[in-house]
Amino acid sequence: MTAPAVRAGRPGDRPADRLAGRLVTPLLVAGFAAALALRVVLGRVAVADSRSAGLAFAAVLLALAIAAGVHLRLGVRSTVIGVCGGAVLCLPGVVGWLTGAASHRSAGAFLPWAAVVTVVAAAEEIFLRGALFSAVARRRGPVAAVAFGAGLFALMHVPLYGWHVVPLDLAVGIWLGALRVYAESPTAPLMAHVTADLAGWWLR
Repeated sequence: MTAPAVRAGRPGDRPADRLAGRLVTPLLVAGFAAALALRVVLGRVAVADSRSAGLAFAAVLLALAIAAGVHLRLGVRSTVIGVCGGAVLCLPGVVGWLTGAASHRSAGAFLPWAAVVTVVAAAEEIFLRGALFSAVARRRGPVAAVAFGAGLFALMHVPLYGWHVVPLDLAVGIWLGALRVYAESPTAPLMAHVTADLAGWWLR
C-alpha cells in the first residue's frame, strides 16, 4: 500500500507566505520612516535644500523598492500619460508666471539642481507608486493603495516645508496615484513628478 501523496501548497497559500505578505507593507513603511529621519538628520535646518540629504533619502528608497521586487515598465503610453499628468500639475505655476507672480531663478544653477531633483523624485515614485502601491493593492485594492501612498507623500513633506503643505501635497499624491492606476505602471507618476518638479524651477 502506497503512502498518500502530500500536496504542496501553491506559493502564497502557505502560512509562512501569508505572514510574509502581511509584513511587506509594515516593513516598507518602517523603512520609509527611517529614510525620512535620515534625511532630516543629515539636512538639519536646511533639510529642504540639502542635496546630500535628498540623495541619501533617495538611495534608501530605491534600495527598499528593489528589495521588494518593484517592476518598472517603460513604455510610450505610460510616458505620455505621465508627461500630460505633470503638465496638469504645472497649471497653477503657469498662472502665476503669466500674472507675474512667479519669481525668476538663475539658469546657471539649473542643471545640478535638476539632476538631484530628478533622482529624488524618481526614487519617491518608484517606492510610493511602485513597491508600496503594489504591496497595499495586493491586500487592500487600488483605492487603498492610492490613498495610503498619497498620505505618506503629504507627510514626508512636513519636515521640509511645514504642515501647511499637507492639503496640497495630499491632492498631488492622489493625482499621482490616479495616474498609476490609469497607466497601470509607476512610470506615469514618475514622469509626472519629474516633469512638474523641473518645470517648477521656471514657474516658481
